[in-house]
Amino acid sequence: MHGKLLPLAGLYLVQGLPYGLQSSLLPILLRARGLSLTRVGLTKGLYAPWLLKLAWAPLVDRRGTPRVWLTFSTVCLGLVCGLLAVLPPPQAGQTGLPTTVMGLLLLLNLGAAVQDVALDTLAVQLLEPKELGPGNTVQVVAYKLGSALAGGGLLVFFPTLSWPLLFLLLTATYWLAAALAWAAPALGRLSRPQVSEHTPHTSYLLQDLLAVPGTLWTAGFVLTYKMGEQGAGSLFPLLLLDHGASASDLGLWSGLGAATCSIAGSSLGGALLARHWQPLKLLRSVLQLRLGGLACQTALLLHLNTPGASLDPGTVMRGAALLSLCLQQFLGGVVTTATFTVMMHCSQLAPRALQATHYSFLATLELLGKLLPGTLAGVLADGLGPRLCFAAFLVLSALPVLDLRLAPSNLT
Repeated sequence: MHGKLLPLAGLYLVQGLPYGLQSSLLPILLRARGLSLTRVGLTKGLYAPWLLKLAWAPLVDRRGTPRVWLTFSTVCLGLVCGLLAVLPPPQAGQTGLPTTVMGLLLLLNLGAAVQDVALDTLAVQLLEPKELGPGNTVQVVAYKLGSALAGGGLLVFFPTLSWPLLFLLLTATYWLAAALAWAAPALGRLSRPQVSEHTPHTSYLLQDLLAVPGTLWTAGFVLTYKMGEQGAGSLFPLLLLDHGASASDLGLWSGLGAATCSIAGSSLGGALLARHWQPLKLLRSVLQLRLGGLACQTALLLHLNTPGASLDPGTVMRGAALLSLCLQQFLGGVVTTATFTVMMHCSQLAPRALQATHYSFLATLELLGKLLPGTLAGVLADGLGPRLCFAAFLVLSALPVLDLRLAPSNLT
């Protein structure tokens, strides 16, 4: 099993770098330079290529091998980072990101999305049913670790780490990962698909995907299970910044500290699944705890708006804010590992030639459910105010708790 999990861990870690860069580092830097919550939130539109994974997933299914696709996409990611290294960083007073930087970040997401399809193809085809728990733990933990290193970790060192050096380090990392993708024995063992295994014609593709047992329910669940958490998680650190928290502190709180708790939660989820806990049973318990944690976080924000409340060092509010961030990330980590296990189990019920496309379909919906609230959270906060915005997030977080009552028996 280790021969499978170690290459997966290294490649999923590298895959998390663009997400951490744009979800943790970039928003705080832009907000610190005076951009509105709306403009900061709309930069998440750069994740758009991830929503189009289904367009090229059939190509990965029937052309080439995972090793070729992984190597090609990872080399391209290194080239894009090399180009970003020669461009000037965003300056104070700018109304948004420069067009060239936005274009290269869009290409960075495109390369990472292609890499994701190839890597998920490898995971779905390599992992046996008994390996799904450990395999998804490695997937989620390594991805979050890469996100934390590129987000909170770089934010802490950004005052001393120049923009060119940052992207040169990322270039070297991607090219090392490309060498791993080419040399790993586990990747080379997957053969090129036969003609008889090719994915059905595009006009029948969606029908074939939905015909896989459990797909309709799984699609609805993964679309909604992170909406409330993601909306609140993307907005909460920015509101703390508005109430006096420093960018470097938030780099530790919402970056490294929260990511450490998220990784711990994902690891705990994997350990429980390895001990034969049913994923849906685990989700029922943890989603209720997550809903309670979000209610406490909402109450904390309401209290910060009262006279005399502050986030100064040594205050109870500062400790409560830190605890709130860490608790939600910890519970979210458990939820993510269990949900990805359900997704992969559902995709393994599909014909082999359709598995990569099926998993990409579910992963696209999962990303859409996280991207929409993260993108629109700033718009809602500017338009409705944080109170109504977090009330909506509470309602969204209650939906997956109710949805679990309708789960089909073939996914238990």
